[in-house]
Amino acid sequence: MPLKSQQQPSLPELDQLEMLIALGGKHLHSQVLTHVSANNASYPVYSVSMGSQALNAPVIAFVGGIHGVERIGTQVILALFESLIRRLKWDQSLHQELSHVKLLFLPLMNPIGMLNNSRANGNGVDLMRNAPVDAVGRVPWLVGGQRISNILPWYRGKKGQAMQPESRVLVEHIRQQLLTAPFSIALDCHSGFGFNNQIWFPYAKSKQPIPHLAEIFKLRKMLIETYPHQDYVFEPQARNYMTHGDLWDYLYDQSLTLNTTFLPLTLEMGSWTWIKKNPLQIFQSTGIFHPIQPHRIKRVLRQHHVLMEFLIKVTGSYTHWLPQLNKERNHADATSLWYTE
Repeated sequence: MPLKSQQQPSLPELDQLEMLIALGGKHLHSQVLTHVSANNASYPVYSVSMGSQALNAPVIAFVGGIHGVERIGTQVILALFESLIRRLKWDQSLHQELSHVKLLFLPLMNPIGMLNNSRANGNGVDLMRNAPVDAVGRVPWLVGGQRISNILPWYRGKKGQAMQPESRVLVEHIRQQLLTAPFSIALDCHSGFGFNNQIWFPYAKSKQPIPHLAEIFKLRKMLIETYPHQDYVFEPQARNYMTHGDLWDYLYDQSLTLNTTFLPLTLEMGSWTWIKKNPLQIFQSTGIFHPIQPHRIKRVLRQHHVLMEFLIKVTGSYTHWLPQLNKERNHADATSLWYTE
């Protein structure tokens, strides 16, 4: 574990992550993907895994903190991570479950952004607009990604420039850990848009359906059947808005050249509800993206636990439900639901 300078500003979420890594001990495999620096301070970007290390094991990744101002995404992942670590002390069924599935945690991908209460990284680049992907069709001005200046939000970086260090290590790590697995899911946790909790899947760049539409539709169906009282809006991101440079679009397209099933999902927590209940928080630096009120933070940390546990079980059980999939029927139903105007 790296030693921090006494003069280096502290990140509570990073401190919590390092405490949990120490607590998990032998049950965890952790590594630092890179260090990012700003104002003479350096912070690690961690990857931590638990469960099966077999090359043919399915993998689920929980990713957070891509936008530094969206702290609640990181906190939701850390809440799940802590729960699992503490259950390992007594829950034999969890040990059995982890014997055939790998869990990967990347909860804080943009520590400098979080330190600065900024959406962008230390170079002013929005990591989720940073992949070499151009949208096909009309994107919202600025919000969809812009190359005008890093002074403005949603900056993509200069055209032709290499991806930012945080984007690059995320892409490389997902390639190594998920795209080599027979089946994988990624859940990227965000906040700051809408009144509803939403689960998005590719594409962000296009309104065209993805090749794994049937698998996505089946996943949605299983979630609704298993938890009929859940309130997630499950749909393609492009039904809300399209963007350039989406990292999950980039990785998903790369997965199509491989003999694997990779389903990237985005959890977009409906933060406008928090503002509606507490309008004054809009004047705080993180108020648009964070619940702020302590009781509301606790509720959000509990709220998405069921979804994440469900996705772990879906990943570990993919050999049971995926071969039974009626691709033609599910693809047709998905097209009717999401792609018929």
